[in-house]
Parts: sequence; C-alpha cells; structure tokens
Amino acid sequence: MSGRHLYHRYRGLVRKDLSEVYARDLRKWLIVAPVIGAVTGLAITGIAVIILGKLWPAVLGYYLRHHWAILPGLLLGFIATGLIMQFLTPNPDDHSTEEIIRAYHEHEGRVNMRPFLPKLLAAIATVGFGGSAALEGPSIYGGAAIGSWLWAHLRRLRLTERDRRIMLICGAAAGMSAVFRAPLTGIVFALEMPYRDDLAHEALVPSLIASVVSFVTLSSFLGSEPLFNFHAAAGYTRQDLYWSALLGVLIGLVAMVFVITFRRARGFFIRLRIPHWQKLALGALLTGICGLLFLAIYPGNMIPIGPNYEAVGQILGQPHSSAQLIIFSLLKLAATLSTLAVGGVSAMFVPLFLTGGSLGIAFAQSVVHTQSLGLYAAVGMASFIAAGYKTPLAAVVFVAEATGGHAFIIPALIGSALAYAVSGDASASGDQRLHEGARVLEKSSE
Repeated sequence: MSGRHLYHRYRGLVRKDLSEVYARDLRKWLIVAPVIGAVTGLAITGIAVIILGKLWPAVLGYYLRHHWAILPGLLLGFIATGLIMQFLTPNPDDHSTEEIIRAYHEHEGRVNMRPFLPKLLAAIATVGFGGSAALEGPSIYGGAAIGSWLWAHLRRLRLTERDRRIMLICGAAAGMSAVFRAPLTGIVFALEMPYRDDLAHEALVPSLIASVVSFVTLSSFLGSEPLFNFHAAAGYTRQDLYWSALLGVLIGLVAMVFVITFRRARGFFIRLRIPHWQKLALGALLTGICGLLFLAIYPGNMIPIGPNYEAVGQILGQPHSSAQLIIFSLLKLAATLSTLAVGGVSAMFVPLFLTGGSLGIAFAQSVVHTQSLGLYAAVGMASFIAAGYKTPLAAVVFVAEATGGHAFIIPALIGSALAYAVSGDASASGDQRLHEGARVLEKSSE
C-alpha cells in the first residue's frame, strides 16, 4: 500500500477522532479562557499591589502608632466609598459577589461595565482604609466583569449567549485564583458560588484554564508562595476527628447566627432612607470602635479591622490566649458586619476564614488541650467558610492551598460538612439559589 493511500485513509480517521474529542467545541475555550485569565491576572495584580503593597501597610502602621487616627481614617475611606457608589454607580447597593451571582441567574451573565472602575475604586477605599473585608470582593467582581466584557469582543469565535454565563464564572474563578494564589480554590469557589447545593458544571473546563493562567500571571510579579503559610503537623489521631466534628458543629451554629444577623442588618440599611455616604459614615464609626476596643484590651500589633492578612500570620504563628482569640473573633465579626452591612464594597471570605482559625485555636487550647493548634485552626477556617458561603469544597481546598496545611484535609472535610449541615440554608450571599433540579423536587413534594 502506497504512502499516499495510507495518508488519505488515516487522515479521515484522525479527523473523526478529533471531532469526537472536541465535540463540545472546547477549541474556542483554549483561546477564550487564557485571555480571560491573563487579563484578570493583570488586573488583580494591580489591585493587590495598590492595597496590600502600598495603601494598607502605610495606613495600618499609622493606626498602630496613633490610635486616635483610626476613626477619622475609616471615616475618610468609608465616606469616599459612599460618595463614589452614590454618584458614580446606578445602584449603590449592587456590587461585589452579589452582583455577579445576580448577573449569572437573571441577566445571562451580562455585567454593566460603566461603573466598573468606580466600583473598584470604592473597594480600594473600603479595604485600604481599614474596612473589615479583603480583596476577594473586587477580585471576583473584577474577573467576572472582565469575562462578561470580553464576550462582546470575542464574538467572532462563535460565542453563544450561554457562553457569556460561562465566561462570567470563568472570570470569577480567575480572580479568586489570583488574589489567593490558589488556582484550585478559584475553580471550586466560582463553580459553587451561584448555588447553595450544586455546581455550575458547564464552566468547569474554561474555569480551570483561566484560573491557572491567572495564577501564573500574578505569580510572575508577586511570587507563588502560599499566602498564609504555616507549619502543619504530619497527621492526626482518631480522637482529633471526633473533636473536629464537634468544632464543625459549634462553628456552624456561630456562622448561622452571624449570617442571619448580617442579612437582617443588610436589609435594614438597604431600606434606610438616608444618603448612602451617611450609611457608610455610620459603618466607619462602628468598625473603628471594634478596632479601638480590642486595642484597649490587648495593646499590640493585632487589630480586627482591615484586610487582616498580617493577622492571619500572627494568629497562626504566635501564641495567644483563648480569651484574646475569642474576643478578637467576636470583634472581627462585628467589624465585618459594620463594614459590609452598611454597603462597604468587598466580601467577607477572609474575615470568616480568620474568625474560624481563631476559634479553632481557642477550641484546641481550652477544650481539647492539644499542641496540634494548626489542625484545629485549619478545621475552624474551613468550617466557617463552608457554613457562611455554602461552599464546603472550596473551603477545604482553600485551607490546603492558601495555608499549606494539606495534612489536615480529612479533618477539615469532616468539620466543613457538619458546619454546612448545621447552618442550614443560611448564606452570606442572599442571591445564591437552589439548583433547578432541587427546586423541582421541592415543588413536586408539596
């Protein structure tokens, strides 16, 4: 048989195999997803440098040297946020993760890009001047908005209306991946984000590609080390699993109370008929009081306001009494509620993570009486995120990636599962929904 004949014979087989392999039209995502990841990675790198590299370190240092400056500093940042949102956006209460979830469910993935820059500036003002929130809010919003915006500029790749929702989730995953230097967390969180009980399965492969590219983009500028690295023990005992289950139950109850309180407070401030900047001014005063109260009780370098990345390292790496950790947790939750319920622009992923870690260490010291503090910190972190955001898988993955605590995955899974179950449907995100299949089952059982 001649070589020419063999070529024609097997060329058809190869084309058939490739058409089956790419039956879901994955080829376009090999172009689209890396573009989303690269653009999002660059944007999040800029935000991280501004807030974590420049603004917050200077503000925090000044606050710790001059406690009197905490209230005026927060007032300055929060009033700026309120004015930006009131006069430069169509709806000052529509931003961050909530806006993205609503866009996914109600607007086919369409995000209004006109207030894009004002909302990012408002997030920088909220977090950079001491609001009890972190960078995940602007990162998820920024990445998702970029994905939605690129849909209109890449239509020549035969993108459908359904693809815009996929690109929205894809961008959110890329933003989360970059800001926490944790690509797997970005994928899982973005897929879990729209629903309380399921995943946005259709966005899996594009989100995977975009998250990796976004992570590599940011890492090329800021490094790839775990964001909250700590030394973990090699393993755990059977008794640790039982204690992890109890810790998950307790944190699930605390998270449920906090989330319900937050949703009620958020609804109150949305309905409150005063200018938006005045709501933010009130939130600044309440947030500042939380910080000043803690410094009055425990003078030092730890304070329950701001993005608190430095506090994570202090709590994980330095000894603290259980009383100090519990008071820090309560004031951190109060500061987070004061920041975000009034309309501060960001999200509460890190505050919940930090609070869970603090409570986990206090539990280990006061109840278990163990030296394995890292284990219970990891379980507490994962449990609070799982209960607060209804993202149990992302919570465990995040703890493993962002802290380096891979040895604690099983205890963290146990704690997260129980915290998720105990907290019920209470979620920090009021726009999360049950999956369509679950709603059909609920209706059929009525």
